[in-house]
Amino acid sequence: MKQLLIIGLAAIVILSSCGSSSKDKNAEINDKKATLEKLKGDQAKLEGQIKQIETDLNKLDPANSTAQKAKLVSVQTLAPAEFDHFIELQGKIESENISYISPRGGPAQVKQVLIKKGQNVRKGQLLLKLDDAIARQNLAAARQGLETIKTQLSYAKNIYQRQKNLWDQNIGTEVQLITAKNNVATLESQLKSAEENVKVVMEQLNTSNVYSDVNGVADDVNIRVGETFQGVTAQGPQIKIVNNSALKVTGTIPENYLNNVAKGASVNIIVPDRRVTIVGGQVE
Repeated sequence: MKQLLIIGLAAIVILSSCGSSSKDKNAEINDKKATLEKLKGDQAKLEGQIKQIETDLNKLDPANSTAQKAKLVSVQTLAPAEFDHFIELQGKIESENISYISPRGGPAQVKQVLIKKGQNVRKGQLLLKLDDAIARQNLAAARQGLETIKTQLSYAKNIYQRQKNLWDQNIGTEVQLITAKNNVATLESQLKSAEENVKVVMEQLNTSNVYSDVNGVADDVNIRVGETFQGVTAQGPQIKIVNNSALKVTGTIPENYLNNVAKGASVNIIVPDRRVTIVGGQVE
């Protein structure tokens, strides 16, 4: 009896223990379910608040619209296509039309410089004024000689006319008439020579003005007042005008690319300082 009682008690204890454990587990499950439901409710509430705030922001600031930030995705079938490979090389821009200015009347001292480096110039624009003191003196002398001959010619014509009037009245000799006529012819010839001389001296005077013979940009201006302008010195040209209407880019191609670059190949020119890109050039 005692043994059966002990066994029965043990069974009751074990059964009681198992029943208590099952209740604790169910309680824990119910607690977690309740907690999960509460969290889901909080999540739904937060998502609703987030959507409301986003809607308000989109109304206040359209730039923040999520619709504008959406990225569209498209599908494209892969297929073979032409692939252009470019190599980067450094080069320099050069003009095909460069003018080196020189004095027409020979080297002379500069009296005035009317051009600056980098300035745009046009054909026929005055660049320098050179010393013209001697040319002005020669012009003054030539004009004075011209006026003298004009006076002499006027006097000779008057004498000839008087001599002719006398000859018409059978007064005087034929030699006097012929002499007066020759004097007029001689002075007329001298007058023409004097007029040509004045033109020559004026042209010489004009050579003291140095003009540009092309349109372009003053690339070099290496001359100052008081210096002698002679065009080109041992240091290089004193004034160089570059015509920027026809430019080309020159550069050196490494030997390992020589077989890959041919005449007519496409070239893209980038000028960083000017922020200019020229697409579609060709190798010449």
